[in-house]
Amino acid sequence: MKTAYVNTIESFGNVDGPGIRFILFLQGCPLRCKYCHNRDSWETNVGREMSVEDVMEKVRKYKPFFETSGGGITVSGGEPLLQIPFIIELFKACKKEGIHTNIDTSGFIRLTAQSKELLDELMTYTDMMMLDVKLMDPDGHKELVGVPNEGILEFGRYVASKGMPLWIRRVLVPGVSDSEEDLLATAAYINSLGTVERVDVLPYHPMGEPKWEELGYEYPLKGQRTPTESEVTRAEEILKL
Repeated sequence: MKTAYVNTIESFGNVDGPGIRFILFLQGCPLRCKYCHNRDSWETNVGREMSVEDVMEKVRKYKPFFETSGGGITVSGGEPLLQIPFIIELFKACKKEGIHTNIDTSGFIRLTAQSKELLDELMTYTDMMMLDVKLMDPDGHKELVGVPNEGILEFGRYVASKGMPLWIRRVLVPGVSDSEEDLLATAAYINSLGTVERVDVLPYHPMGEPKWEELGYEYPLKGQRTPTESEVTRAEEILKL
């Protein structure tokens, strides 16, 4: 029986895919994003262990809301692709019951023959993916989230080559991820994929700061301002499809 380590569950999400979403936040993440609002999700093999049927028992309660809103389940994190075998079994169960499936991922996964085999199987049960493209500049990306971005960009190209519908997300941090040069490079990358259906600019916010401090960590972006409405609009204009 496949199980996964779960961080939290959100029952009525409305920004993590189309319609009303049941959002399963899995535990564990290889990234170290300075603005992460789920700092407690980084560690692996901790949290609440749940089976596919445990999750499905909860998901089924929301099927009427999915049907009226065009919603479904979104698996997020942490980084959900750390637990692909579980998601495969979960999405198999969802598809048997006509439930729309979505993965919200950073795309940080090493593409090997074995991982591609798992991804290919996963994609047969996945209706769409949401991919964060945090920065195109390699050095800036590593400074912001602690890992290189080459593999993430390769992941995006790989899943797009399989015809996977994508929504792209960009967290806009003033002075960090908002340069015109990097936004233009991001737009070029997005347009090269061919399966992107939507691009969302997410204004940076410090909502994760209390959680960092509660866990005993210093918040890396303390004092960082949020973007203005005009800055968000500018980024949206550059990144629009």
